Amino acid sequence: MKVRIGIAPPPGDTPGHLAGLAQRAEALGIDSLWLSELVHGPSVEPVVGMAYTLAVTRRLKVGTGVAILPGRHPVRVAKQLVSLAALGPKRVLPAFGLTPARPAEREAFPVPGPRGAVFDESLELLRLLLRQEKVTFHGEFFTVENAGVGPLPAKPLDIWVGGSGERALRRAGRLADGWLASFLTPDQAAAGRTAIAAHAAEAGREIEADHYGTSLAVAAAEIPATAIDAIARRNPGADPAEIVPVGWVAARDLIERYVEAGITKFVVRPAAPVPSAERWLDEFADHLMPLQN
Repeated sequence: MKVRIGIAPPPGDTPGHLAGLAQRAEALGIDSLWLSELVHGPSVEPVVGMAYTLAVTRRLKVGTGVAILPGRHPVRVAKQLVSLAALGPKRVLPAFGLTPARPAEREAFPVPGPRGAVFDESLELLRLLLRQEKVTFHGEFFTVENAGVGPLPAKPLDIWVGGSGERALRRAGRLADGWLASFLTPDQAAAGRTAIAAHAAEAGREIEADHYGTSLAVAAAEIPATAIDAIARRNPGADPAEIVPVGWVAARDLIERYVEAGITKFVVRPAAPVPSAERWLDEFADHLMPLQN
């Protein structure tokens, strides 16, 4: 299984730093750059950021880690993705989630029904649009007639999803091509992987063995309070030290534990703002890139 380790920008990073970050990452041979969905604040909008990153680099892959799908019309999302794939062939890594990380941002993604049901139907329609030249679809929330967003990539884009609840794991197995978890311990990630594989088998599908990943925040000196609070909300009772490593040695050890659990794709970011993103990238490359195979 291919172990690949990408990065995400530091918290609070502004769009003006994106080009330098992406170009430095490419120069270091880093696999990928992932952009989060954070509406309230300075972070770049992920689809806009993906397009810009593709334009200022030549090899770096770019993904969303994660973007919110419910609240976006699947036809428009499909059009954006095939456009990006044409501009940056084999470099586009879309991953979608159910709800924004910040509850206050949910109103920015209005949905026409129960959010989970809309997500499922959106994924179903999105997959059809990325694989067929013309699509007619009559669902509970979306209806399209003879819709096409091509030209389509020769190999359909893989669609990854986040989430760790039972319905999210079932969705990943039934409708996605990969899973990007967050705020899970290695043991919990292994259990999620097993559940997704079982749901995929029930649906007559198979998720590729190296299409299971996780986001990982690395702390410099101590786990910041913001990360502890997020873990308490997302994974009550979990030990923050099992999820947020302090220092590069601990990050390396934790990634090795995830790999033993069957998790092979990683999105690593600083747990807090850093004095120098360039220095952080250099340290990332020195300590973590040797784990790739």
